[in-house]
Amino acid sequence: MSKQKSYFRNNIDAMSGYTPGEQPKDMKYVKLNTNENPYPPSPAVAKAMKSFCTDRLRLYPDPLACELRKTIADIFRLKPENIIVGNGSDDILTITTRAFVGEGEPLASFEPSYSLYPVLAELQACRCIKIPLRYDGDFHIPPDSAEKAKDARLFYIARPNAPTGTLFPIDEIKKICRKFKGVVFVDEAYADFADDNCVGLLKEFPNLIVGRTLSKSYSLAGLRLGYALASREIIEGMMKVKDSYNVGMLVQALAVAALKDRKYFNETKKKICRTRAFLVKSLNEKGFEVCGSQSNFVFAAPPDNDGGGLYRRLKKNGILVRYFKGPVTGRFVRITVGTDGEIRTLLRNT
Repeated sequence: MSKQKSYFRNNIDAMSGYTPGEQPKDMKYVKLNTNENPYPPSPAVAKAMKSFCTDRLRLYPDPLACELRKTIADIFRLKPENIIVGNGSDDILTITTRAFVGEGEPLASFEPSYSLYPVLAELQACRCIKIPLRYDGDFHIPPDSAEKAKDARLFYIARPNAPTGTLFPIDEIKKICRKFKGVVFVDEAYADFADDNCVGLLKEFPNLIVGRTLSKSYSLAGLRLGYALASREIIEGMMKVKDSYNVGMLVQALAVAALKDRKYFNETKKKICRTRAFLVKSLNEKGFEVCGSQSNFVFAAPPDNDGGGLYRRLKKNGILVRYFKGPVTGRFVRITVGTDGEIRTLLRNT
């Protein structure tokens, strides 16, 4: 019997796609696997939702998201022309890949890092140059990274890195921005939990884009809102390839409410960072090998170096963490920083 003809493009037919973290249908698990914020969104979000006039939903949203972009610009002391928003940061990554990398051209990323980057390359029918990070108890950028990526049009750098939580030194990011001839996208999905960020480099490097999300530090993973900061010229080009109405009216209104509540944002962030320090200390005392984390998760290898075994045991006991197969990552599990109570439950089972 002959094989049925595929209707898909060859590159789509050959790819396996991105695998998100498990989202259980029931709530019996202590869920520490997808780096969601354990605390609710700002009360200002609920207030904005309650006062939202639903009759407006019959109209299309503002395609330029003017009020939202101005709110973000005010936070970073930039101009709205330096901001683009999207349906989650994954939408921003898709826009970026579409804008800067043509079919057959390469993009670059580190390994291990966010596994969506090579999937975006496959979708665009382009190549992905994977540059292995150095490991010596923590993960480091190789000194010749810009040279290894020299043929790429776009360089994705997650900082803090996922899944390791590593905050690469800002001087190394500067070095790559100077030497790399293409566009450098620093993915700062977790930067609000870190000691510093790359937003201040935008004035120095016209080839730099900084990506952010409201999924982690603002407790709005279910809302889907991401954004990027860059020069006016880069944002103008990205605007050409985004979907016309890629951020809904209600999403824009709730995002503005969350972003303006700086007090709640800072309080929640501090709580997560305190719990992270407790988790790291406790795991070290249990003999785990814990990578330095500047995010809302930790990447840790149990004493027997069997990350897969620990993942299965924890799941059996009602606790979900994330496991990444592979010669480098297979020893580890990634643990989201939950509430103090959730972390104590985890520790009792490790």
